[in-house]
Amino acid sequence: MRNLQQRFAQAAQAGLHPDEVLAVLEERAHAAQHELARQIDAGDDVLSYLATHGGVATRRAVAANLAAPVHANRLLCDDEDDDVRAELARKIVRLMPDLSRDEALQLRAIAIEMLEKLAQDQALRVRAILADEIKHLDCVPKAVVDKLARDVEEIVAAPILEYSPLLSDADLLEIIAGAKAEHVLAAVARRRPLNNTVSDAIVASLDISAVATLLANPHAAIREQTLDKLVDTAERIDALHVPLTLRTDLSARTIRRLASFVGTALLESLTARGDLDERTRVLLNRRLRARLQKDGDGGPVAEDAARAVSIAAQEGRLNDEFLEEVADAGNKDAVIAALATLARVPPAIVARVIDTKSAKGITALAWRARLGMRAAFKIQIHVMKLGPSERLAARGGKDFPLTEDEMLWMLDYFGVPMLAERASPSSET
Repeated sequence: MRNLQQRFAQAAQAGLHPDEVLAVLEERAHAAQHELARQIDAGDDVLSYLATHGGVATRRAVAANLAAPVHANRLLCDDEDDDVRAELARKIVRLMPDLSRDEALQLRAIAIEMLEKLAQDQALRVRAILADEIKHLDCVPKAVVDKLARDVEEIVAAPILEYSPLLSDADLLEIIAGAKAEHVLAAVARRRPLNNTVSDAIVASLDISAVATLLANPHAAIREQTLDKLVDTAERIDALHVPLTLRTDLSARTIRRLASFVGTALLESLTARGDLDERTRVLLNRRLRARLQKDGDGGPVAEDAARAVSIAAQEGRLNDEFLEEVADAGNKDAVIAALATLARVPPAIVARVIDTKSAKGITALAWRARLGMRAAFKIQIHVMKLGPSERLAARGGKDFPLTEDEMLWMLDYFGVPMLAERASPSSET
């Protein structure tokens, strides 16, 4: 008391008001408490007292103190300040690896109890910090991981979904099946590694953003047949072009198919790949030259297409393989010129069949031109751009799906003159 009176007397001589003196003393007291709360040798009783009676900064320091007793930690788990609870979450997670020893099992049980409580904290920031701290750990409770992985907030769920080693493939499939937010699928799509079963589930979701993320993940295994389906889808969805082009596990057939519709820059990227077989390399280089010429001229040159068809006819190469190649490349002018030559009809009629998007009409023209159904089907996909429900597929995998009378009727409908006689068409695809 005498010491305090002396301090007041000194303050009065210095011209300080008593309230100012109290403020200085209070500030110094808080600083002293805060410093004490950080000391690992402060003692259990002191840290418990500070956790109960200290200011926010002091309680936060106790929450971060590795030497704080269990009683203090439990008290701070219910602290009214979000920062205090967030600091406690960080500390408990960092203690978990050391609590795996047999002698620490009781402490571990208490730590797990607190983690489970913090995983349900009403403050988003607390749950987010907890999720970020445990995302790579395999020594934390699975129940906590499951809870955070299903959190409605992206900042909480995404780190767990993307990184946690405790989520099994079965967990991921269940989460994907019940996903109600886009960020869930995208986070799972970024996991490394990701097996083809989970990849299939993401593709089946039809979430384009998540599928694009999946394709961009070099550690995601994707089945060849799944990639083939995605290439079909990508023809109508530009967002998939770049990630598909960058995949290193594309088959030669898939690369050729992709090259038929991506932009010039991506076609150049495909052409520069080092894993191309000779046939694919030649085909892509040919397509790239044609694309560059088309881009430079501002449009396809019908005269060049007619000249190429004429040369192919002279060399005996105007056949199914030629038609399939120009169809794969989306070269409408070459397809028109080739069909007109082989079917002996005016190019204007072939163009009208293609422009009206008649699957039956183009099938009948291919039949008249003695081509196989595969060529007709490729024209439907790559030149006419028909959707899956609009296409006319082969019967039994190779045969024309229309009867001869039906095809003759279609030809007559488009004004194609009847031939005196016609040999049987090829039925091979």
